[in-house]
Amino acid sequence: MRVNYLGPVCMGIEHPALDGYDLTRFGLSCFLVEVSAEAGVAGSLIEGDLLVVDEQKPAQHDDLVIVEVEGEQRLFSSLRVGGRLRLIPTAGPRESIWARQAQLRGVVVRQARRYMV
Repeated sequence: MRVNYLGPVCMGIEHPALDGYDLTRFGLSCFLVEVSAEAGVAGSLIEGDLLVVDEQKPAQHDDLVIVEVEGEQRLFSSLRVGGRLRLIPTAGPRESIWARQAQLRGVVVRQARRYMV
């Protein structure tokens, strides 16, 4: 699924999903992305969720990773196969792809959701 880049965490970005979060605990290598509408409103990730992504953390087995594919930043689940990384889409067609290190933008380290009352 697509994600929309919002900027580095250190910029103090304001978003309703971040109420109560202490963003100072994240390093300078972290940035925020927002999950796009194609995520829908059911499941572990929904439209509007914010993800904190660490661009220096190495991708491991079963991580959520941000990858640049065809000019878009997309969210995948990683599958470590030996020394290689296979990417499984989190939404849409389930055709997996092999990743090159140059495509990886970072590993998701935190999820924030705005709850509707």
